Amino acid sequence: MSRIGRVERITKESTVLVEIDLDGTGKTEIATGVPFFDHMLDAFGKHGAFDLTVRATGDVDLDAHHTVEDTSIVLGQAILQALGDKKGIRRFGDAWIPMDEALAQAVVDVSGRPYTVHTGEPEVMTGFVVGGHYPTVLNRHVFESLAFHGHLALHVRVLDGRDPHHITEAEFKAVARALRAAVEPDDRITGIASTKGTL
Repeated sequence: MSRIGRVERITKESTVLVEIDLDGTGKTEIATGVPFFDHMLDAFGKHGAFDLTVRATGDVDLDAHHTVEDTSIVLGQAILQALGDKKGIRRFGDAWIPMDEALAQAVVDVSGRPYTVHTGEPEVMTGFVVGGHYPTVLNRHVFESLAFHGHLALHVRVLDGRDPHHITEAEFKAVARALRAAVEPDDRITGIASTKGTL
């Protein structure tokens, strides 16, 4: 059974199409008009081993915010769609990812109850802009949007780091690896991994 999600969202601020195959091999095709965000989504697909297509156009001449936010919303929706009834998945996943001096941890529960905890980013992240186009203050917003629309409980912690590029990349890779583990099929689980019987 294929686990593919495909969602398109059109607003006055952006047009976004996301397709994700949870059982892919890390093939990506990314174009959002925000180059560093493209780089992060490429890393997300590669390290999650997800086949990921993202096509977005938006008012990036004004600011990256709308396009980044809307893409994160649609990515969460596509993941939720791809998960289907969530039968037979591990449900929980975690990952520690170093990126030179930076270290990030992500923990995911495919719980059906959206929640985000994002801690540890240094103060420099609130005012730094990578490549002149991606404000790293958006990181938390990306993860909150992804978790809310994907119905995930997501904890992301930065344990160390100086370079905002390295910190951000470690976070995205950690989330990808944790999600990869959480959505993987587990042969020992024949139904839903919950005492409630539903996720």
